[in-house]
Amino acid sequence: MCVKWFVISCTYGIHLIFIQYGIIYTMLLEDDEVQKYDYTAPPMTELTLILAQPRGFCAGVDRAIEIVEKALQLYGAPVYVRHEIVHNKWVVQDLRAKGVVFVGEVDEIPDGAITVFSAHGISEKVENSAKLRDLPIIDATCPLVTKVHREAQRYENEGRQIILIGHEGHPEVEGTSGRVRGGVLLVQTAADVAKLEVENADALAYVTQTTLSVDDTKDIIAALKNRFPNIAGPELRDICYATQNRQNSVRDLAQQVDLILVIGSANSSNSNRLRDLAEEIGKPAYLVDDARGLNPAWFDSISSVGITAGASAPEHLVEGVVDAIGKLRQTRVQTMNGDLENTRFKLPPEVTGEKMLEKKAG
Repeated sequence: MCVKWFVISCTYGIHLIFIQYGIIYTMLLEDDEVQKYDYTAPPMTELTLILAQPRGFCAGVDRAIEIVEKALQLYGAPVYVRHEIVHNKWVVQDLRAKGVVFVGEVDEIPDGAITVFSAHGISEKVENSAKLRDLPIIDATCPLVTKVHREAQRYENEGRQIILIGHEGHPEVEGTSGRVRGGVLLVQTAADVAKLEVENADALAYVTQTTLSVDDTKDIIAALKNRFPNIAGPELRDICYATQNRQNSVRDLAQQVDLILVIGSANSSNSNRLRDLAEEIGKPAYLVDDARGLNPAWFDSISSVGITAGASAPEHLVEGVVDAIGKLRQTRVQTMNGDLENTRFKLPPEVTGEKMLEKKAG
C-alpha cells in the first residue's frame, strides 16, 4: 500500500493530505476538531508548469533589500526601516529575523539609530522630520520613484497644478504627494477625470505611480488629454519598465495555460494587478504568498499552469510553489520566452563604504 502524506498550512488551520490509490483525502484541523473531506482526483496526467519571464524582483526591489542587508553588515543591528522595505511579507520576516525593526513613523525610531527609507519613497515632511532629529539616514527609494518626484516638482516650478494617477493610500502616492508644495489632485480611474476641479485648465501636468503600467494608465491619460488638451506629462518611457514587462509576460502566458498563479503578498499593488489582468483576459487566477496558499482542487481537470511573481516576490517562493505542485501531480516545468532584465541601480554611498554614518544608538 502506497500512502503519501503532505501537510499544508492555511488561513483556517492545518490541512493533512494523503493520497492512496489515486484518491486524495484531506483533514482540516481547526479549533482542536477534525473535519474530514475527500474527493477522487482526476487521472494523473502530466501537468505543464510554465514560468513567466520576467518575473519576481525588479531592480528597485533588489536595490532596496541589498541596502538594508549591507546596512546590517556595516552598522550592525538594529537597523530601523520606515514602513515595509518592499511589499512582501517573506522579505519583511527575513529581514526582521536579521535585526531589522520596521516602524510606521520616524518618531518611533530611537535617537541616533540607523534609519532606512523604503523603496516607495517618502514625503518632504517625513524627510525633514528625520533630519531635524539628526537621524543617520539611508534612502532606499527606488530611483524611478525619485524621478517621478523630480518631474512633479519641475512641473510645479513651471506654474502647473499637478494631477497624480495612482491608488489612494499607497505609500508611493503619499510620498509623491508630499513632494509637491501645492498638493496634488489624485485620480484613480478615467471617471475621476470628469470630477476634477482645477485652477487653470491650461496649466496642468500629470505624473503616475510607478507600479502602474502603460496599459493601466492609458485610459486615464486619454481622458485627461481629452478634457485638458494643454496638459503636460512624462514620456511613456518614464513608466516603470518592470511593471510593464511583468504585465506583458502575463498577457502572453495567459494564451498558453489554463490557470495562472501569481506569487506575491496581498498588499502588493503590482502583484494584485497581475492577478486582475489574468482574470480580465478570461483565465482563472490566484494570488498566493507561497506554497501554503495552494488549493489542490485548483489543478483538477487542467493540463497547464502559468506561474509568475510580483516585483517584490523572491524567487525561492516560486520554487516552493513548483515543488508543492509537483507533489500533487506529475509535472513538466518550462520557462517561457521573454525579456531578460539586466537593469541595476547604483547603491547609495552610505552602504558602499564611501560615506560612513555615525551610529549613535542601538
